Amino acid sequence: MIASMSRKGDCYDNAPMESFWGILKTELVHHRRFKTRQQAIQEITEYIEIFYNR
Repeated sequence: MIASMSRKGDCYDNAPMESFWGILKTELVHHRRFKTRQQAIQEITEYIEIFYNR
């Protein structure tokens, strides 16, 4: 990944990632209690790879 090099105050530069994290938290993370860190990693990876990317 390459760090953003936009000007200070350019809110549109980070908007896609902020939107993604908001969707991920709303649809998956806030509705579950993960028993282990490995379970959380697996379910979040499946969400990104299978549901979100399609």
